[in-house]
Amino acid sequence: MLTHNKSIGRVLSVDNFRVFIRIDDDLRGAYKSGINDIYEIARINSYLIIPVGAERVVALITRITMREEMEFDRTSSTISLPSSARYISATMLGTIAKDGDKDKFIQGVYNFPTLDNPVWYVTERDLVQIFDDHQDNFIINYAKDFYLPIGTSPAFSNYSVKICPDQFFVKHAAILGNTGSGKSCTFTSIIRNLFRYDYNGSKLENAHFVLFDTNGEYKDAFLPNSENYDKLEPKVQEELNQINAYYYGGDDYPKVPYWFMNWADFKELLKPSDGTQAPILNRAIGLAKNDYESIAETILPRHLISDVENLLQCSTEELKKRTWDAGGTWKWLKDNEVMSIGEAVKVVNIELGEAIISLASQENFNNAAKQTPIREQIETLLTKLIQKNITTQITSEQNIDMPTWFSYRELCTKFIDAAITQESVSNSRISEFVSTLRLRMNSFLNDKRIAIPLMLKDSETNNKDILTHFIAFLLGDFNRYFEKTAPNHLVKTYNAKNKPKDITKSSQITIVDVSNLPFEILETVTALLGRIILEFVSHFVEDRGKYPIVIVLEEAQNYIAEQKDSVAKTVFERIAREGRKYGISLIVCSQRPSELSRTVLSQCNSFIIHRLQNPEDQKYVRGLVSSANADILEQLPVIPQQHAIITGDCVRTPIQVRIDDVNPTPNSHNPKYIERWLDSSLEIPYEDICDKWLDKKKD
Repeated sequence: MLTHNKSIGRVLSVDNFRVFIRIDDDLRGAYKSGINDIYEIARINSYLIIPVGAERVVALITRITMREEMEFDRTSSTISLPSSARYISATMLGTIAKDGDKDKFIQGVYNFPTLDNPVWYVTERDLVQIFDDHQDNFIINYAKDFYLPIGTSPAFSNYSVKICPDQFFVKHAAILGNTGSGKSCTFTSIIRNLFRYDYNGSKLENAHFVLFDTNGEYKDAFLPNSENYDKLEPKVQEELNQINAYYYGGDDYPKVPYWFMNWADFKELLKPSDGTQAPILNRAIGLAKNDYESIAETILPRHLISDVENLLQCSTEELKKRTWDAGGTWKWLKDNEVMSIGEAVKVVNIELGEAIISLASQENFNNAAKQTPIREQIETLLTKLIQKNITTQITSEQNIDMPTWFSYRELCTKFIDAAITQESVSNSRISEFVSTLRLRMNSFLNDKRIAIPLMLKDSETNNKDILTHFIAFLLGDFNRYFEKTAPNHLVKTYNAKNKPKDITKSSQITIVDVSNLPFEILETVTALLGRIILEFVSHFVEDRGKYPIVIVLEEAQNYIAEQKDSVAKTVFERIAREGRKYGISLIVCSQRPSELSRTVLSQCNSFIIHRLQNPEDQKYVRGLVSSANADILEQLPVIPQQHAIITGDCVRTPIQVRIDDVNPTPNSHNPKYIERWLDSSLEIPYEDICDKWLDKKKD
C-alpha cells in the first residue's frame, strides 16, 4: 500500500545514465497527496526515486514533455478522443543503499531499473540522505564527508547543498561564468562559509589562501573600510576578524624583488633574441649572481678573474697602453684600467689587489727584472683563489635560477659588458647585436610602471636577504613569525602600511591586488609569485602536504590563456599537474573557459558553473565534465544570477544551486548608468586621476 501511494509513474526506457518515464494517467495535476505532505510530481532540477530491489536509484529531472495520443477502440472501428500523456526524462545520479543499519547515498548506479519499474516521488527522508544533512551530529570525516553548506537547491529551498572542502581544494576547482553572473560572490560565499563553520567545536586558524585579484574587487569583501565595517553585524565582524585578511598591492603596486626571477622570467620580460642576445643575457645574469655570491664567500668574482688573467697575458708595451699614453713623457691615463682592476680586487683580496696596483707603477714598466716577480706573485695568488672559487663558480653556473640578490643596474652595464668581452673572441660584432637588448633593459629603469613593482632600482642592503620574510609575508604569516624581530626592509615597511586587523596572528587570506599592474608585467608578477610558492613548498621533503596552500586565479584568462605561451601559463600548468603532491591547489575563475589553458582546466575535478551564453564556452565546458551531466548543462544559458551548476568530486550529485548570500560583497557591481547620468552635480576628477596616472606626488 505504501509503495502504491508513492508511485507516480513507470519506466519506459533505460540507457547508461538516463531513464525515460511515463507519468501515471490518473495524476492530472502537478502534485500528489502522499505521506505526511503534498509532493511535486515533476519539476526541472527536482528528483525522483526508482526502487530497484533493496536499493533506491536517485534521478534528476532534466526534461518534461506532453504528447497528445489517440487510440482505436478495441471493440469497434472508432477512434477515441485524444488524451494527454506526460513524460519525464531524468539522469540517474546515485543510489541510496544500506550501510549497516543506516541508509546512505552513494554516487553512481550499479543496479539499473527495469522496464515498467515503478517510480516514486522524493520524500523528506530521501532529501536528507541525498544532501547529507548530518542530523545525527556525528564526528565529521573531513576527507570524505560532504558537510559544508554553500547554498540551497532551487527545487527544495529548505535543504542545503553541501560540498566536501577537502575534495574541492585538493584536486583543483574552477568557477566559470559570464561577467555579472556571480563568480566573485560565489567564491566569497564559499570562503565565508568555510570560516564560519564549526569543525567539531573548532574554527580555522591556519588556512593559507593567496588570491590574485585582477579587478580589485575583494578588498571590500574581506577588508571593508572602517565606516562599512562598523555597520556590519557583530557576528560578521567576528568572521572577518577571524579571517584576518591582508591586502597587498593596489595603488602601491604589489612589489616583487626582481632577483627572485629565474631565467625564464627574465627571458619573458626582456625578450632577447635567441641567436645572440639570449646567451649573452644568460651569461651576464650568471656573472651578476656569482659576483654577489663570491663576495659573500670572500672569493674572487669571475669577471675579475678574467680581468686579472688578461693583465698577466699583456706584454710590457700593452700594459703601458692601459696605464699611460706612451707618448714619451710619463702621463697617467684619466681612467687607469690596471689601477681600477687592482682597487676592485682589493675589496675581496687586499694582497692580490696591491700586487696588481704595483704592476702599474712607472718604475716597473721598463724593468723586466722587477716585473717578473710581480707577475709571478699575482699568478700564484690568483691560482689559489681560483681553486677556492671552483665550487662557487660551478654552483652559480648550474643555479642562475636561484633567488640570489644582484644589482640590476650593474647587470645593464658591467655584467653585460663582461659577458660580451668573454664572447667577443669569437664574434667582434657581438656588442652591436646586443645593443637593442641593452636599450630595452635600460628603458625599464626609467619606466615606473615596471621599475617600481619589480624593484629594479632597489639598492638597499637590508633588502638583499628577504626571501624568508617575503614568503612568510605572501602566505600571511609574517606578523606571526617575524614582525617583532625583522630588520627594517621591504617587507616590514610594506607591512607597516597595510596591517591586518590583528597583527599577533596569521592572515588566512592574502589579497594580491594586481589590478593596477601594467599588462606588460602582469604575467611576470603572477608567475613569479606562484613559482616562489611552489618552489618553497617543494622543499618540504618529509612534510609534503603538511602546509596546504590555495592559490586563486581571478580572471585567469588574462595570464593562462591557451593560445599564448607565457611564463605564467608554464608555472600554473606545472602547479595544476604537480601541486597536489606538494599541498598546493588552484581555484581558477574565468568568464571565458574556452580561452583558458586546457592543461589547467583538465586537472580541475570540481566545477561551479554560472551562466554561460557563448556557444564555444558551453561546448568546451561540456567536454570537461562527465557526459552523464550533459543534460543538466543544457541549463547554462538561462541560469539566473547567483545560481550555478556544481559538478565534480566536491558534491554528492551534480546540482543547480542558489549560492548563499554574502555581506559585505566584492566590489563587482554594475555601473548605475541612468542614475549617474541624471546627476548634474557629478564631476570627473580629471587632474587627480591624471596626476595619479603620471605618479605625480602632491604636497
